[in-house]
Amino acid sequence: MIDGVIIKKITKNSDARGWLAEFYRQDQTSFRPVMGYVSLTKPGVARGPHEHKYQSDGFVFIGPGNFQLHLWDNRENSATKGEYLKIEAGENNPVFVIVPPGVAHGYKCVGEIDGWCVNLPDKLYRGKGKREEPDEIRWEQDENSPYKIE
Repeated sequence: MIDGVIIKKITKNSDARGWLAEFYRQDQTSFRPVMGYVSLTKPGVARGPHEHKYQSDGFVFIGPGNFQLHLWDNRENSATKGEYLKIEAGENNPVFVIVPPGVAHGYKCVGEIDGWCVNLPDKLYRGKGKREEPDEIRWEQDENSPYKIE
């Protein structure tokens, strides 16, 4: 386990109409998202890895689709610096994962259908009014990156 990474199993409450799943409650964590977006990833495609200096991400993997989420602790003062964690996530294992700043991360759609991922970051992308530089270290653009998603 990587220090500061929170993994919460999501329970789907099903009935004749379908299902409902609660994935975030303000009274269960100090994490405070400020925006949200959804992405669709094609089978076999990876997003990342990248890293944030200041931002935490709150990823919701609930389906459709399945993913491998890859995490690398790159924080200098972390008790788990250098540790790597791979999580199966999505339709077969619905989870909400909070990734703190300094943990490089990326995911790959490993199913045969398009996969959906919701992200609830705690910082606005490019700041208020989208006037700032993105808080991103794009490891996937560095051919010498120590972080690879196979």
